[in-house]
Amino acid sequence: MSTWRRRHPDFPTAVSESAGRPLFDGAQVAEWLLASGLGNADLTELRSELALFGLIALRERFTPWQLVETLGSLLCLRRLDSRPLTDGPGGSLSDAEADEELWSAVLRRAERIDVEDDFVLRELRSLDATAAPLARLAEDLVEAAYDERGAYEWLLAARSRLGLDSLTADAVAPELHRLLAQLADLRIRLEHGESLVLADPHARAGDLLTALLDSTEDRERVTVLAADPDDRLARITRRRLLLAGVSELDLDVQIGPDLEEHLADPDIIVTQLPYRPGENRSVLTALTEVEYVADLLRPGCTALVLGPADALVGALKDTEASQFRSALLRSNIVESVIALPGGVLPFRPGYHPALWTLTRGPVPEAEGKVLLVDISSEQLTADVCMRLAEDVLLWRAEGFRTLDGHDPRYGRVVSVADLDRAFGGPLTPPAPPVSAIWSDKVIERPALIAEAEARLERAAADARAYEDEQGPYRGGVLRRVDRLPRRITLGRLIADRRATRLSGHRVSDRHFSADGHHAVLGPEEITGERPVGARRIDRLVLAAEYDRVALTEPGDVVYTLTPRLGLYVDHDGFSVVAFPARVLRVNPDAPRPLTPRVLAALVGAARGTARSPSAVRPARRIEDYQLPDLEPDEVLHFDALLAEVEHRERLLRAQADALAEARRLTIAGLADGTLTLADPYARPINRM
Repeated sequence: MSTWRRRHPDFPTAVSESAGRPLFDGAQVAEWLLASGLGNADLTELRSELALFGLIALRERFTPWQLVETLGSLLCLRRLDSRPLTDGPGGSLSDAEADEELWSAVLRRAERIDVEDDFVLRELRSLDATAAPLARLAEDLVEAAYDERGAYEWLLAARSRLGLDSLTADAVAPELHRLLAQLADLRIRLEHGESLVLADPHARAGDLLTALLDSTEDRERVTVLAADPDDRLARITRRRLLLAGVSELDLDVQIGPDLEEHLADPDIIVTQLPYRPGENRSVLTALTEVEYVADLLRPGCTALVLGPADALVGALKDTEASQFRSALLRSNIVESVIALPGGVLPFRPGYHPALWTLTRGPVPEAEGKVLLVDISSEQLTADVCMRLAEDVLLWRAEGFRTLDGHDPRYGRVVSVADLDRAFGGPLTPPAPPVSAIWSDKVIERPALIAEAEARLERAAADARAYEDEQGPYRGGVLRRVDRLPRRITLGRLIADRRATRLSGHRVSDRHFSADGHHAVLGPEEITGERPVGARRIDRLVLAAEYDRVALTEPGDVVYTLTPRLGLYVDHDGFSVVAFPARVLRVNPDAPRPLTPRVLAALVGAARGTARSPSAVRPARRIEDYQLPDLEPDEVLHFDALLAEVEHRERLLRAQADALAEARRLTIAGLADGTLTLADPYARPINRM
């Protein structure tokens, strides 16, 4: 706000003040952001934030549970009644009388529509007319989100901001939602059948069921069964599924620990086993809960069970638990076992989850076998989810094929008999996927290693030739015996026009590419966290979007103070410097000129350039850095020495890079079993 107010005179004025801080009208600010294009967000996101900010501001008057339950009930009532909540006579009533009239009308509608109190009645009866502003806020949420369902999902997405830990703790990452939806394959199942029954015996707030429903628009042919022992969570799930488009007649959310199949038998079960702390976690209990889910399946139906990795994947020390898991595997119902990466339950970072997919009556080709997958070291990107889902879905549909089958890209098909013999052993792939072993990059490893060895030989020959021509490295340094050079600050150099400081440019990440015309130099490149040239920008994009951006000149010194001091001499020039990086440009025509190499070396060696771990800013500005004011002949000699060092470093780096590439490929090949070593070696190797 302070930046926008300072830079833009048309920014809305403050409407009040609180504790010395100006307060603004949110609607005016959102409208200004949309008109100016400075919000860096679309209309929907701005409306969402505006509505949710108003919601969070009500926490002083209502508890978080009251906000979620009451607003959810009001949204559900609006959907059931198919008309706005604030419909009614206007008139010249006072604010208190208007609130009383509005809330009385809301209660009458709830008593008429929700006679059996399945969705909204008890939540609305628990409050009086002081909750009338919530009805108006619900209307604002609907207007911002376009419908009741979007408003309710916005509300539940803000549960962590409201402080509802019990609603937040079991939430899973959006990437895992996507994977579960792809593994359930709901859309394809609906295309090939008349209807479908979804179930979750541990529904909690209904996150997993909602994620599956999001994958299809054909929700009128979906029946949903759910259960949870927490009455509050069960009612939240019931409202959430109704707003998601499931008919009242096709919805059965039960309160209790067991799922009773009143409406129909489930076709797809998706569930997350109840979380238990490590000190109270029982492997046998988790496996018993998996068996309960398996018992709910009819032939041809599928379950996705998310649970603790120590029970579903890890090695078991307890004999009874090992026997139980072996029995589950022998029952021919376990389709795949997937070790998931950490962090997919954001609010339980130390909890390692795993996923079992179960299918009652698999295809004959899959009988007696299990697909074991370990993606615990992967990120759940869209590409990883798609490839893994293809592996599991093809395994489910066609099973193991010996001739032209699809080789899994993230797992291995293992015989249940082999797992049974390794009694209690971990359920992880015994080797890399076959598709990885026979991939082009693996087959070409010997040739790539030979190329790296050839590069190493050429680089070593170049280094020897340079050494023979120039002789060994000699810096020619001597101890100074006369007066020390006077000190000068970088700010004084800039004021004397011996150097010029130029600002970096704000460039959007979406305009970066790997093959643009101009290299982008930001803090990551300057500090060595990212290779120079990894981020580039196309010259046409630069001309169209950033017409005032100036490119670097050869010899510019690019520097950053964030997160630490870093310097880079851009010898080639024609790069784009990304803020907060900046440029120092030496003036060769100035009296007592410096060179880029010398300036970068002296600035990098200045004292007091670091910052303490707790400091927000560096200890001093870069203009205050003190440098020795070397004599012109010293500058020339120093520059020549630095150039010589850089050249020798490049010769050595070429050898080191080639040797590291050969080493990496050799280790990878021996680790996955696709390479072996000649014995005896072609020539002796010095092992000292």
